[in-house]
Amino acid sequence: MIKVDDIAFVRFTAPDLDAMEAFLADFGLVRAHRDAETLYMRGLDGDPFLHVTKKGEPGFAGVAFKARSLGDLEKLAAETNAEIAPLDGPGGGKMLSLKDPDGFNVEVVADRKLVETLDVPATIPSNDARRKARKNERKRLQPGAAHVKRIGHCVLNVSNFRASEAWYKERLGFITSDEIKMSPEFALGAFMRCDRGEEPADHHTLFLAGTGAPKFNHAAFEVVDFDDLMSGHDLLKSKSYAHQWGVGRHILGSQIFDYWRDPWGHVLEHWTDGDLMTASWGSREATLQDLAGVQWGMPMPPNMG
Repeated sequence: MIKVDDIAFVRFTAPDLDAMEAFLADFGLVRAHRDAETLYMRGLDGDPFLHVTKKGEPGFAGVAFKARSLGDLEKLAAETNAEIAPLDGPGGGKMLSLKDPDGFNVEVVADRKLVETLDVPATIPSNDARRKARKNERKRLQPGAAHVKRIGHCVLNVSNFRASEAWYKERLGFITSDEIKMSPEFALGAFMRCDRGEEPADHHTLFLAGTGAPKFNHAAFEVVDFDDLMSGHDLLKSKSYAHQWGVGRHILGSQIFDYWRDPWGHVLEHWTDGDLMTASWGSREATLQDLAGVQWGMPMPPNMG
C-alpha cells in the first residue's frame, strides 16, 4: 500500500470551453494552458493545474491524487497491474489510471514539475476584541474574484460505502477522520484524510457518501481568507451564477464555505480556515446532524447531493 500525499486535480467534460473558462476565472482560477480541445486552470500555488476540462458532453471525468514519489507510483502500478503513462498538460509527469468500484476514473500522479507561484494578495490586519493590529490604516478590499490557492478535496456519492472505503484505503492509504454513523451497525460515509504521519493534513481530502447512486458531488478549492471568500461571493452573485450553499462554517472540518455551480451544474466550493490533523489524531464518529449542520450560516439545502 502507498500513501498519497494530497489531491492533485479534477477532470470534467463540457461542450463550451469559453463558458467554462469564464466561470472558472470568475471563481478565482487562472488559465494554465488551453488548446482547441482542453482547458487547464491553476491556482496561486505551484501546482501546474487543478481543474481540467475536455471538450465534449458535460460530465465529471475523474479525480487525481499525488503519489509521494515516482517510486511509490511504480509500486502501485505493480500492485494493481496498471500501466504508467505520461501525464498530459502543463508540468508533465507520470500517471496511472484506475477504476474504483463505481467506475470513477481515479488517477495517481507523480514527477510533475512545479510552476512559479503567483502572488498571494496581502492581508490587511484586522482589529478585534483580542488584538488591535491595524493603526492609522483603513481597511479597503479590492473587489473581484477570490484567489484560489489550491484544490483541497473531492466528494463522491457511491453505491456501497464500505466497498469504496476499502478500495481507497487499501490502494491509496487514506485514514478516516470522521465516520458518519446512522446507527451502531450502519455508516453513511466518511471524511478521509491523507496519512502524512506527524505532518498535518487537511481534515479531509476525500469524502465518500454511500447514497446508493454513484455521482460526483463537489470539489473544493482553498481561497486566501474570509475576506477573499466574501469578495468572490459578491462577484459570482453579481454575475448571476447559480449559488448552491453558504456562506457558513461547517462542523466537520470547520471550514468557512461557499458553494457554486458551474454552467453545467457541477458544484465547486470555496473554503478557508479548515482543520488540520496529524495521523496521531486518529478517527472519530459523527452524526448526520453534524454532517448537514453548521456552526453558523444557512443549513444544508435538500438538493446538495
